[in-house]
Order: sequence, then C-alpha cells, then structure tokens
Amino acid sequence: MQQRHLNRKQYFCELVNTAREFYFDYVKAVITLSPDTRILEIGCGEGGNLLPFAGKGCQVTGIDICQKRIEEAQTFFAEHHQQGIFICQDFLLAEVPKTETGKFDLILIHDVIEHIESPYKKIFMLHIKHFLKQNGIVFFGFPAWYNPFGGHQQISVGFASKLPFIHLFPKPLYQALLKVSGVSSSNINELMSIRASRMTVEKFERLASETSYTICQRTLWLINPHYKQKFHINPRRQWAFFANIPYLRNFYTTSAWYLLRQTLNQ
Repeated sequence: MQQRHLNRKQYFCELVNTAREFYFDYVKAVITLSPDTRILEIGCGEGGNLLPFAGKGCQVTGIDICQKRIEEAQTFFAEHHQQGIFICQDFLLAEVPKTETGKFDLILIHDVIEHIESPYKKIFMLHIKHFLKQNGIVFFGFPAWYNPFGGHQQISVGFASKLPFIHLFPKPLYQALLKVSGVSSSNINELMSIRASRMTVEKFERLASETSYTICQRTLWLINPHYKQKFHINPRRQWAFFANIPYLRNFYTTSAWYLLRQTLNQ
C-alpha cells in the first residue's frame, strides 16, 4: 500500500490540488460556480475534492459511509477555515430533499461507481436524480477496469500492490497472489468486489443511457490528472482515434471523466 493511503492528510492535500487544478475548469465548461452553487459529493472521503469549491464560496456537502473519513473531513475543513456539511450515511438511505432549492447544482462522484456491484448500479444512478436539480450536472470519474491498475490493487500490500494487470487473472489465481502478498481478508474482499463490478467505458455509457442521463462531456485520460500529484507526471488526454476504439480503449484509460445531465421529456 502506498504511503498516501496511510497518511490521510497527505491524501487529502493531493486531492485538493487535483480538484483545484483540473476539476474547476472541467465542470465550469457547463456550469457556473458561485456562492449560490450547491455541491454534493457522494463518497467524499476526507473531503479533499470539495475544499477548493468551498474556497470559492460554494455550498458543499459530503456524504460517506465511513465515520472515520467524515470525522477527518470535518477536521481538515476546520484547519483550512472552510465551511462544509459532512454526513456519515449510506447514500441510498439518505433523506431525499423535499424541495428543488434543497437539491444540488453539481454532484461529484469520483472513484465510487467502480465500487458498486452491478445489481445496485441502476438503483444508485436513479437515486442520484432525487438530489439533482432539473438542470444540474453530475461529474463521474473512474478508472477503466482493464487498465494496468484498474483493479485498485495498489491499495493492497506487498508485491501485489505493484503488479499491473493481475486483477485480470482468473479469480482463484488473483486471490492466491493477494494472500501470498500478505493482503488481509477484508482488503481481499474489497478487491473482489471491485472485480465483480468491472466498470468499463462501454458499461458506464450503457448504464447512463438506461437510467436516462445525457452525456454532455467525456474525456478519456491516457495519463490520469491525479498522477501529477502522485507521480509528478503531466496528464495527457487520449488522441480521439484511440479514445473511440470500443473495448480496446479500456486497456489504456487510466481515468474516464463524464459530465451528465438528466435526459428530459422521457
């Protein structure tokens, strides 16, 4: 496991920098950010993605199922003298806003959809609509399953955390490698859940269509923008030709970004 996954403050600061440098301009292409903008992040963790938006005066709310992450978000926001609402809850059980003004202009969902197994993905996508204003935007970011570390094995320990493509091995072999590497049972279960989810570009776009979302913008990254913080490598978008090769593009998409709106008149 990389040090950043153990040092949550370092992890928080890296997310802050990536959000400030890349997410702002990406979402501003389709939405105006102002003190009236209400933003929700689902799976907010320590809140690093939200801090730059709070710094711009936006009204930010984060929800996460992990109590420790919510406590860290509250602490880090206080240290930076920023306001934010943080809720520890399963999003699918969260209370639906009763009025349009209680809903959100922008919903951030970064590195979350690949953790939701297939039977629940449609339910998740449909539940988001109850929190989104009629003309609101949803930002999704996720690693394509077939890329070298699309299985999130970097969050494990030992040699397995450094091996690309091992998540594509047959399940028994993958599990055996993780065990030999010293990965805990709970960590293996998490990695097996991600394996069951197997989020690809094609699968995501089909899911968006089936749940009546319209894709406003899509960017497939050859080099994930967050790698600038992690590895000091400048991000690089895929050339259009390679980004439009179905299925094969998943092997070299380190991050897929989407801006979605609700499809109206359905």
